[in-house]
Amino acid sequence: MSTRHPTLATPFAERANQATHPLTNYLFRLMELKRSNLCLSADVQSARQLLDLAEKAGPAIVVFKTHYDLISGWDYNPQIGTGAKLAVLARKHGFLIFEDRKFVDIGKTVQMQYTAGTARIIEWAHITNANIDAGKDMVRALAEAAAKWKERINYEVKTSVTVGTPVSEHFDDAEEPSEDGRRLDPREQNGGFYRDGRDADGRKGSIVSITTVTQSFEPVDSPRLSKNMTEGDEVLFPGIEEPPSDRGLLLLAQMSSRGCLMTKEYTQACVEVAREHKSFVMGFVSQESLNTEPEDNFIHMTPGCKLPPQGEGENGHVEGDGLGQQYNTPSKLINVCGVDIVIVGRGITTAMDPQKEAERYQREAWRAYLRRVGQ
Repeated sequence: MSTRHPTLATPFAERANQATHPLTNYLFRLMELKRSNLCLSADVQSARQLLDLAEKAGPAIVVFKTHYDLISGWDYNPQIGTGAKLAVLARKHGFLIFEDRKFVDIGKTVQMQYTAGTARIIEWAHITNANIDAGKDMVRALAEAAAKWKERINYEVKTSVTVGTPVSEHFDDAEEPSEDGRRLDPREQNGGFYRDGRDADGRKGSIVSITTVTQSFEPVDSPRLSKNMTEGDEVLFPGIEEPPSDRGLLLLAQMSSRGCLMTKEYTQACVEVAREHKSFVMGFVSQESLNTEPEDNFIHMTPGCKLPPQGEGENGHVEGDGLGQQYNTPSKLINVCGVDIVIVGRGITTAMDPQKEAERYQREAWRAYLRRVGQ
């Protein structure tokens, strides 16, 4: 980068105050609270492995990245399925869920992929991402879908239904006894009608029963991330409130794979559309900071992060995976490239002790951030 943008030297706590997206504000504050700028890419194969990994690594991370379609045994039940269980762990350990869906299609299609279908991603994932090769209108379509979803889930419909035979207070007070001594309803005295031949509504006929349906809309104070679990659902990470019900989008602006075809023009288009949709676009998946204008405060998450083996120091040699993935250390990504959150996958998931390795990445990435802001 030719010049250093002010956000590179600004602590996350201050950037939280400047954030235009509620979820960005929350994430910056969560990062300061947990002293973590680590995202775990949970590319495992089964739902059991996924949930076990979230339980073990959750205390060290602020974002948990998923590929739901990689997971065998994913339960799509919106109340008790895998997404709902993952949401419980997110509340317990204090992290956001990022479904790495990489939407790229016409607007109507991505709206349905996001809000409907088997996965119903919007219900359990705070963040998702998109490749804008399909055009800028796709981002607008996703933003509209998220806005409609938020409007709907922020209110619960309370319905009350009563069915029964009318009681005497609904009728005329005049009563006459029957031949067997019981008191007659006024309508019984005149063939089921009042004396003028009409019912209580002024219509000809008789009333058999009354059904009353009452509906009211009551506000929901916290996000409804499939909060119908019975065990552990009430546990909330201490020190911070629940995330807002807003949903956020990251634009896939750059990739870490060798030979990536994303051009500078494509990346610049991502920046432009992000500025047009600040209320929905949180930032980018990128290899460097793309904040250039004074008002830019986008968050940057970067994959391809790997630490050298224990004992080799933070700037030791790290090799690719032989399939095009290129790795960089947390120090280089945060201090040189200026990114905010490092995304780590196999460096943690394939470790002998994923929990301890997540803690090691957390420490090193946070130290790099502190050096960047001069703390």
